[in-house]
Amino acid sequence: MRFLGIDYGTKRIGLAISDENSFMAFPKEIVLNDKSTLDKIREVIKKENISEIVIGESVDFSGKLNALSGRIEMFILELTEKFGLPVHKQKEFLTSLEARNSTNTKKLLSPSQANSRVKQIKSGRVDARAAALILQRYLDKFNKNNLSR
Repeated sequence: MRFLGIDYGTKRIGLAISDENSFMAFPKEIVLNDKSTLDKIREVIKKENISEIVIGESVDFSGKLNALSGRIEMFILELTEKFGLPVHKQKEFLTSLEARNSTNTKKLLSPSQANSRVKQIKSGRVDARAAALILQRYLDKFNKNNLSR
């Protein structure tokens, strides 16, 4: 079984996929949140043989749903109608920050490396990493629950 992880954003949507055994999550790509979004997601679903979707549920610092959560719910309805796959929500909290920090290194960066890192963040690669973090958290719970049965 293979999962698709989604980090929903108003401008960009990060995508991640699991391995065939549903143990590991990997950043896949970033798609713009526009009229072609669902077509691009459809391509990934077909190409990667996705059977279930996990989307980040946006919460604030107190753990309550925030302003983005309404848009995410609408997007979940679109995904369900378009693809007919199960869609699971996984609370996301600071995944984009964690994804940005995962690119930090302990050594000093040269100016060209620092510039490259800024371009990488601006280009949205962080969104795909955040999707992988969301998906990995779900997979960890999913596998833990399946092992305990």
